[in-house]
Amino acid sequence: MARGAGQGAATPFRVGILEPNRPRMPAGDAPIDPRVVAVSRSSERILQAAGAWGRVSAMAPTLVSRLSPYRRMRIWHESVAPGSPGALVFDAADVGEPNLGYIVENRVLQAALLDTFADAGGVIEPAQLVSLQIGADSVSVETSAGKLAARLVVGADGAQSSVRQAVGLTADASDYRQTAIVATVGTERSHEKTAWQRFMRDGTLAFLPLADGTSSIVWSADDDVAGVLLGASPTDFAAELDRASDRALGATRLVSDRASFPLRRLAAHHYVAQRVALIGDAAHVVHPLAGQGVNLGFLDAAALAQLLLDARHEREDPGALRVLRQYERWRKSEVAFMSTAIDGFDRFLAHGRGPLSKLAQRGLGLVNRSQELKRFFIARALGTSGELPRIAR
Repeated sequence: MARGAGQGAATPFRVGILEPNRPRMPAGDAPIDPRVVAVSRSSERILQAAGAWGRVSAMAPTLVSRLSPYRRMRIWHESVAPGSPGALVFDAADVGEPNLGYIVENRVLQAALLDTFADAGGVIEPAQLVSLQIGADSVSVETSAGKLAARLVVGADGAQSSVRQAVGLTADASDYRQTAIVATVGTERSHEKTAWQRFMRDGTLAFLPLADGTSSIVWSADDDVAGVLLGASPTDFAAELDRASDRALGATRLVSDRASFPLRRLAAHHYVAQRVALIGDAAHVVHPLAGQGVNLGFLDAAALAQLLLDARHEREDPGALRVLRQYERWRKSEVAFMSTAIDGFDRFLAHGRGPLSKLAQRGLGLVNRSQELKRFFIARALGTSGELPRIAR
């Protein structure tokens, strides 16, 4: 079991992870997987503090090229051209930063974190959760490989969280009626280390720059549109992609298979119960158009870890509701702000047609002309504003 850094004479934590399908680092010459995430500055700092960032960025010379920093974002509505004054451009140089974040493969990030955890002495159990029994002083954890006991169980097991269901924590969930299509594409013109995003009446299309010059697309399309796109030939799909992107990067071509997943929103009514805490998608799922899902999850984990370490220093029970409710109050308010903003972007920029939507569309150009507003939005994208855990500052 993993031992935490000691504080005074307090007993170190011992930590185990249930992971039935542990991802491994890809071979250096393996194609870049189209399932990627955008890692913000705050998440980078959290990964550095955890000791995992070195594995993501430079675990081996063959893996350096798998990490792609992006320096700019260009966002526009279909009613204007991508290079027009009505488009919104964020540039890292405007706020004195080297970049706005990094594009990283999901599997690389997961493998780096689990490898770092194991090297620190953590135990990874290749088992699935079966049930939980909450007691006054501990939790009995029934797994497919046997029984375990813990003082605290953290549900970091996704939108269909078994932990959340096992303890009866409820959630509001609804369907966006959209499907996200992801793939790797080649483009006629360079992506210029820029993330490109176009809002359309039937969805949102993003091009995320990859280190080998290709781009990972995330096309959040209405379900009926997505069905046609997924059934199209590679040539016809590329033609539709050219139309949807307004050829901002010139002609496109598929260089990977297409994958897809339905888009839903989820908000747990409570993030905690006695001896249980939810983090990441187990507690909240947001639309991928802002690329903030994984970053909200890292901030959850860092906030919970900070409060648990503080509780240990005060010799408090880490599973006590008093401790866990601090975490819930902290993160629920921060997540609510981001979730509301993201839903507003989807409603008024990607699908709206009324007066408020037209105002929001013109607002992109207005924000682009205000350095103060741009700095505010860049800080939010970097994850450097709001109430941050200590290691994320």
